[in-house]
Amino acid sequence: MRRRTLAASLGAAAVAAAAVPTGAQAKTSGRCEDAYTWRNAIVNGGGWVPGIVFNETEAGLIYARTDIGGLYRWQEPTQTWKPLLDWIGWDQWGWTGVVSVATDPVEPNRVYAAVGTYTKDWDPTSGAVLYSDDYGQTWGAAELPFKQGGNMPGRGMGERLAVDPHDNAVVYLGAPNGNGLWRSHDHGRTWAEVTDFPNPGNFVVTPGDPYSGDNQGVIWIEFAQDGRILVGVADPADPLYVSADRGRTWQPVPGAATALGTADGNRTIPKQAAIDHENGHLFIVTSWDPGPYNGPPATGRGGSIQRLALATGEWTDVTPAYDPLGTIPGFGGITVDRQRPGTLMAATENHWYPDEILFRSTDSGATWQTSWDYAWDANWSWPPERTDRFTLDPTGNEWLTFGKVDDGPAYAIKHGWMIDALSIDPHDSDRVMWIGGTIWGTEQLTAWDAQGPLVGWDDAAGRQVPLPVEPFDVGIRVQGIEETAVQDIAALGGTLVSAMGDLGGFVQTDLDQPGVMIRRPNWTSGRSLDFAGLNPDVVVGTGDVEGEADGHVGVSLDRGAAWLTTKRLDGVAGGGNAGTVAVSADGAVIVWSPGDGETTPVCSTDLGQSWTAVEGLPAGALVRSDRADPNRLYAFASGVCYASTNSGLAFAATGATGLPSEGPVELRAVPGKAKHLWLTGGEAGKAYGMWRSVDGGRTWRRVRDFEEADAVGFGKSRTRYGYPAIYTSAKAGGVRGIWRSTDEGRNWQRINDDAHQWGWTGKAVSGDPDVYGRVYIATNGRGLIYGDIID
Repeated sequence: MRRRTLAASLGAAAVAAAAVPTGAQAKTSGRCEDAYTWRNAIVNGGGWVPGIVFNETEAGLIYARTDIGGLYRWQEPTQTWKPLLDWIGWDQWGWTGVVSVATDPVEPNRVYAAVGTYTKDWDPTSGAVLYSDDYGQTWGAAELPFKQGGNMPGRGMGERLAVDPHDNAVVYLGAPNGNGLWRSHDHGRTWAEVTDFPNPGNFVVTPGDPYSGDNQGVIWIEFAQDGRILVGVADPADPLYVSADRGRTWQPVPGAATALGTADGNRTIPKQAAIDHENGHLFIVTSWDPGPYNGPPATGRGGSIQRLALATGEWTDVTPAYDPLGTIPGFGGITVDRQRPGTLMAATENHWYPDEILFRSTDSGATWQTSWDYAWDANWSWPPERTDRFTLDPTGNEWLTFGKVDDGPAYAIKHGWMIDALSIDPHDSDRVMWIGGTIWGTEQLTAWDAQGPLVGWDDAAGRQVPLPVEPFDVGIRVQGIEETAVQDIAALGGTLVSAMGDLGGFVQTDLDQPGVMIRRPNWTSGRSLDFAGLNPDVVVGTGDVEGEADGHVGVSLDRGAAWLTTKRLDGVAGGGNAGTVAVSADGAVIVWSPGDGETTPVCSTDLGQSWTAVEGLPAGALVRSDRADPNRLYAFASGVCYASTNSGLAFAATGATGLPSEGPVELRAVPGKAKHLWLTGGEAGKAYGMWRSVDGGRTWRRVRDFEEADAVGFGKSRTRYGYPAIYTSAKAGGVRGIWRSTDEGRNWQRINDDAHQWGWTGKAVSGDPDVYGRVYIATNGRGLIYGDIID
C-alpha cells in the first residue's frame, strides 16, 4: 500500500486526520529488483535540538525533536537515538521540522509531534499534528489550517504540545501567529480551536521582517495536580492564564504581568515552565527574546526565573543573584527533579562569550550554584582563572572545537550555546541531557551537590582562588541523531567529502566515524565540491566565509586530508557568496563562479593564488568539469548551456534549446565518458525534468521517464565495461524517490521505499566509484544518507 495523499477539512470547527502507513513497498519500474539497506555517514548531531522530553511514567522513554531533521526516540540498550520520521516525503518536506513533542504519561505508547518547518510561503504545506500509538513506529496525521515554525524564532520555547494527565484523550496545542490554543478530544485525531481562550499572543521579534516577524503566540501548557491547566502566552502584559474547569473557561493569573513581563525594563515573555508537584511550585523562565539567536539586550537583565505558589498565588523572583559575567542575557531551558522536590536547573541562552551557564538549586530557587566560575586576582587581571564542575568528553564529536583551541576562560568545546533543551530524567536524579552544539549528558549529576563553591578568597594573597572540586564526567549523548543539511557530495572511492550547511564540511575514510572537519578555509557553510576526474587526489570546494583571511575556494591535493585556502577575490564580500567551483579533469585549472550574482566567473592555474576573468560566461553561472577531457568544462545559466574547449579560459554557448530557463538546475558530467552530460531541474509547470547530452552540450535529449528531476550522479558500473550506474532524485509515474539506472538510462528502478524518503532530497546525489550499487543522498536535515544493496 502506498502512503495516501494527506487531506483534511480545514474548517474552523475541526480538522480531520489522515492515515500515514510507513512500511509500504516501493513501486519500481524496469527489470532490477535490488533491495537496499540505508544508513547515515556518521557526523553525530550537526544541527539543533530544541527539545528533549522524558516520559514521566516509563523509564528510558525519551524523545528529541529537531528543527529541520525530524523526531528521534532514545534506545536505552544501545544509548543511541532512532529516527522516527524518515517516511516523510518530498511533498510534505516541511513536516521534518518539529516544533513540539508530547509523550503520553498515562499510555506511554502514545506520542504526538507538532510539525511544520516555516510559517512563511516558502514552506508549501500547512502544519500538522502527527500521532502514534506505538512509540512512533507508525503515524497518523491531522493537518491544521495554519503553518508552524519548527525552524523559526522561538522554536526552543514550549512545549507547545501537552497531554492532559487527568484525561489523556485530551491533547493541547499552542499555535503561533494569532491562531490561539487548540485542543483534541480523541488522542490527536481531530482538532478544534479553544474559542474561549482569550489571548493568542502579540509578541513579535522584528515587526515586518520576513523571518522574525511572527507573533510568537501561545507557548506552553502545564497541568497542576489538582486539575488546573496553566498556559503561557507571548504577551508581556498578559502572559499567563489558568483554567480550573477542564478548559471551559480561562482567567489571567493575578500578578503574572508584573512577575513575567519585564526584566530591568526589557519586555519579556515566559519561554518555558516546569511544575514541582510536591512543593506546589510553578517555575517559569523568561527572556527578552524568544531565541535562539540573539544575545543580551542593549541594557539590563534580559530575563528572570519566577516561582508561583499554586496554592496561594504568591509570586517570588528566584533569579540567581550571581552570574560570573555580571548580567544574565536571558534564559533558555528549565527543568525540575521529580525525585528530589525543590531541585531544579536552568540555563542561560546566548552567553556567547566565554560560555553558557547552567544554574542548579536544591532549595526551590532560594540559592543557586553555577556550572563554572571565574577566580580573579587582586588586580582583576584578564584572563581570570576558570574552574568547572564537570569535565566535557567530546569523544564522537571532536569537531566541536570548530578548529579553535582553548583561550583562557573561552574553551574550544563549550558547555553549550542556545540552551533551550535541558531535562533531568524524572526517574533518575543522576541523569540529565541538554543541547549545547551537541547533546551533552551525564549519569552523575548529583555529584554536583557535594562539590560546594567553586571559588573562594585567599586572605594572605588578597585574591580569589579556585577551590578544589572533584569534577564529574559529561559526555556525548547525540549518537544516532544526524541533522546536517548537506549541500554537495564528492565520492572519490575510499574517501567521501561533503559540503554542509553551518559546519563547512567533512572528509571521511570511514563512514562509521565523523571524520575530519574542513577548517581551512574556515567555511561557515560549505556549498560546492568538485574533483579532478583523472586525478581525484585534487579536490576543490567553496563555502561561505567570514572576515578577510580566507578565500571562498579551498583546494586539497591529497583527497581532502589537507586544504589550502585561496586568494580572496576583490569585490566579492564574505558571507553567502560561495557559488560553484569546478576543476579540470587533470587538476590543472580551477574555475569559480562566485555566488554574489554580479561577478563574472574566474579561473586559476596556480591553485587559486591568482584569478583571471573567464570569457563568455554570465555572473552566477553553474560551472562543471568534464570527467575525462582536461580541456573541456561546462556551464549553465538561464536556459543556456556553455562549453569550454581550452580548459576554462573561455566559454561559448552551445546553441542548445528547450532546457530549463527557470528554477534550480543541476549539471553533472559522466566519469570516464568525455562530453557526456546529464542535466536535471527546472520549475513545476514549465521545463522540469532530466536531459542528457553525448556531444558536450550541443544537443540534448529529454529522459521521458521523469516528470521532475532535481539531482543526478554516477557510480560504479554493474559490469566491468558498462556505463556508470546513474542515480537521481526524481519523480516518475507520480512517485517521488531515489532512482537508479544500470543501462544508460533506458530503464530505472526506484531503490528507496515509502519508509525511507527523508523529506527533501533535491540538492545532490552520487554513486560510489568503487562499490557497485552504493548511493549517497544529500538531505536537508537528515544528514548524508547512503544505501547499499542487501546481499
